[in-house]
Amino acid sequence: MSFTRREFLETAAAGTLAAGPLAGAAKIPTRPLGKTGFNATVLSFGGGSRFTAYKEEEDAIRAFSHALDLGINYLDTSDNYGPAQRSEILIGKVLKTRRKGVFVATKCSDRDGSKTRQLVERSLKNLQVDQLDLVHIHSLLDEEDLSRIEAKGGVLEQLMRCKEAKLTRFIGITCHAAPVALQKALERHDFDCTQMALNAAMAAIKSGPGGLVPNPEVAEAFEDTALPVANRKKMAVIAMKIFAQDALKDQPEATGRNMIYYALTLPITTAVISYPRPELLDENVKLVQAFKSLPKAEMSRLAQTLSLRNISALVRQFRHHVDA
Repeated sequence: MSFTRREFLETAAAGTLAAGPLAGAAKIPTRPLGKTGFNATVLSFGGGSRFTAYKEEEDAIRAFSHALDLGINYLDTSDNYGPAQRSEILIGKVLKTRRKGVFVATKCSDRDGSKTRQLVERSLKNLQVDQLDLVHIHSLLDEEDLSRIEAKGGVLEQLMRCKEAKLTRFIGITCHAAPVALQKALERHDFDCTQMALNAAMAAIKSGPGGLVPNPEVAEAFEDTALPVANRKKMAVIAMKIFAQDALKDQPEATGRNMIYYALTLPITTAVISYPRPELLDENVKLVQAFKSLPKAEMSRLAQTLSLRNISALVRQFRHHVDA
């Protein structure tokens, strides 16, 4: 019998709940977060659209608190997740009493450098912390966007000043669908961290006119462009969209085990996943506790099967995607 990712996780999660609470949460594997000196759990908590979709504030707070209880120590959010910075504000209600040992990463989404410090200070207030661990420049779109970011007085320069002022310890950059632009950004600048879309179905996609276009033979995927640069420069790599924002949910190969293990077999530090229900996190914790790197042949099989079958869905999904 074949399962979609959602069916797989829901069935397994139900079994987890029936058996009682998870044991051994401290055994979630960790990896060095680049040169930051921090060891991050290989699963991170995502504060994006699924987190902000909780209707009740108490449910959202409970979900994030549950992740911390399980031992998750890397938090990913952004200043544009949810209306009126809802993600940061909800997370701040937990961090005000549970800051210790949590690596707090947020993102600056505005390209107006004159606003950067003000926005970083707003994030500090929302998250109720004295210092951010990491501020990413959010969602690099293309090379034109990179030019805006790195212009004199632009966001990158202003974030460097925020780092000098100790508002943040580290600076990074994220990208959903422009591997070559991210590659150039990482080559030109010494970011501490970078976050990119890495999943088995992206292997046969390259960036081209009009957005993502299929090209299985000459793949301009993050794996082949930006990821090697980040590894060579010893930047921390955070994987996102490992389930392609559920664009692969109806594919029998896109199980939780396959997609998480594919990402973690790559040379990355951690994978960011957001959860509509806390019990789904329990199952993923069990998966990573049992993680073993996938053989090269299985990696290739997943990449070829999923990417060639799902090009059009991913084109639609990521062309103008912002997880807000």
